[in-house]
Amino acid sequence: MADVDAANPDSNEPDYKRLHAYSLVRNTDMDDEMLSEAVDTAVTACDKFAENLEAAAQMLKQAMDTKFGPSWHAVIGEGFGFEITYEVKNLLYMFHNGAYSICLWKCA
Repeated sequence: MADVDAANPDSNEPDYKRLHAYSLVRNTDMDDEMLSEAVDTAVTACDKFAENLEAAAQMLKQAMDTKFGPSWHAVIGEGFGFEITYEVKNLLYMFHNGAYSICLWKCA
């Protein structure tokens, strides 16, 4: 399987990254209002700081702390695993553009 699209030889992105040109929520227990705010903020942060994932995670954490109170935690990266303890109704695990995984949770 070729890593480059035959119709667009100038593209250097692998096929799997172009298949997911949207955000995919993998696991959440948030209510609808909080979920839509979190997803919108995460997408904005990843698009704004595409080259600096630490700054994107910091932006996401600060926005959620301001809107829904402390203490939120955010991890944005390309390959990580996690096992966390979180408050019920305050977890989001999603993928963005097939390139980034985003884990957002709140704990006391």
